[in-house]
Amino acid sequence: MIRPSGARGGSSWLARVRHRVLEHMSERLRALSGWTKPPQLTAGAFAALILAGTGALSLPIATEARESAPLVTALFTATSSVCVTGLIVEDTPVYWSAFGEVVIMVLIQVGGFGIVALATVLSLVAGRTLGLRMAVRAGAEAKSLTLGEVRQLVTGVLLVTVIFESALWLVLTLRWWLGHGEAFGHAAYMGLFHAISAFNNAGFALYVDSLEGFATDPWITLPVAMAVICGGLGFPVWVELWRHARRSSERRHWTLHTKITLVTSAVLLAVGFVVFLAFEWRNAATLGTLGVGDKLLVAFFQGMTPRTAGFNTLDFAEMNTQTLLATDVLMFIGGGSAGTAGGIKVTTFALLAFVIYATVRGETSVHVAGRRLAGGVVSQATTVVLLAIGLVVSATLALLSITEFTLDQVLFEATSAFSTVGLSTGITDELPLAGELILVFLMFVGRLGPITLASALALRRRARRYDYPEEQPIVG
Repeated sequence: MIRPSGARGGSSWLARVRHRVLEHMSERLRALSGWTKPPQLTAGAFAALILAGTGALSLPIATEARESAPLVTALFTATSSVCVTGLIVEDTPVYWSAFGEVVIMVLIQVGGFGIVALATVLSLVAGRTLGLRMAVRAGAEAKSLTLGEVRQLVTGVLLVTVIFESALWLVLTLRWWLGHGEAFGHAAYMGLFHAISAFNNAGFALYVDSLEGFATDPWITLPVAMAVICGGLGFPVWVELWRHARRSSERRHWTLHTKITLVTSAVLLAVGFVVFLAFEWRNAATLGTLGVGDKLLVAFFQGMTPRTAGFNTLDFAEMNTQTLLATDVLMFIGGGSAGTAGGIKVTTFALLAFVIYATVRGETSVHVAGRRLAGGVVSQATTVVLLAIGLVVSATLALLSITEFTLDQVLFEATSAFSTVGLSTGITDELPLAGELILVFLMFVGRLGPITLASALALRRRARRYDYPEEQPIVG
């Protein structure tokens, strides 16, 4: 029998009703928004965009020869564009017509914007899941991610994208027009293409040798480098930097994510710079013939590009083995979360470094900047890294078995594809059909895998109702 609110036990009845209502509303909101299955949502959207791009690039008007491109060539280029990678099997300015270049530019823009927006939304949904469930169980007011907040996030991502790309577009246009004698219309087109490619960390260029012809031109390389770095930081960091810039007089309380992203990114930029200087200083085919100032400029730019930019001002085929291996590591780490960069992300790398440090010190919990890391975050980071290593190693073995290239070349290519970097030692267009399809798979999984996997693990987190007796196996 239903008791009135004033009767004995009324408060518990109200608590049960409120619990069921809040739980039902939260589940319906996520279901209607398509967030109950974020991996399928994200992968499906990007697969559809790749198929559309493949169809457009297969049209005769998309090539300079006015002939339909081979299906795998169109698929490879569309995947590389949407996943903002930059690997190519045909030289972009030679093989593709103006229509094809515009298609590539649009795919880069939509792919880069889409991955930032989806990653930001999914990270917030995953981050609020545990808090939402605890609030429901306690009978408190639930805080969920509303559609209005989603629109605000997407608008913010769009605004930041337009601001950065417009600024770079203006600088590059003026430089190519006034500094290199290009016609204004052509300079504006070149500036727009490279601005979109740079901010989205795509690495596509309208020059056969990428940006090698402008290696010592700081008015080209430095603005491109700044756009790449900003695009790779991630939208959450952009928002926090903007808020603190507007409130400069107030005390700054940085989130742990922003602290880790900024510090680790700065360290990796310094490491890349030093690596290229140290290993290529005397290499006559790269830095050896340049002056000291030019060496510093080129080393900075080239040390930055493994952050998943894909542009090159040096020929990687001529680099030393030590440089290639160090670049593999930098590419694998990548850039910031919820940004245009790829890789396992700097936060994932930093978290594991903190775990190792705490374990070596004999500590049972991990503390960073006055905060204790949740155990679930550490498990997610470990899972992402181990699966990524397994995927890169498996792809490398597969490519070695079907080609005659060296391990240095194949590992570099596989890491570049998975981390959506776009750097290459020049073997991409020499791979057999199966090799190209392996890279297509790597680019797709590498672009979406870490994001969807991390969000899926967070959303699927649940407590066990029972545990088995504890036992500790021997380690080491």
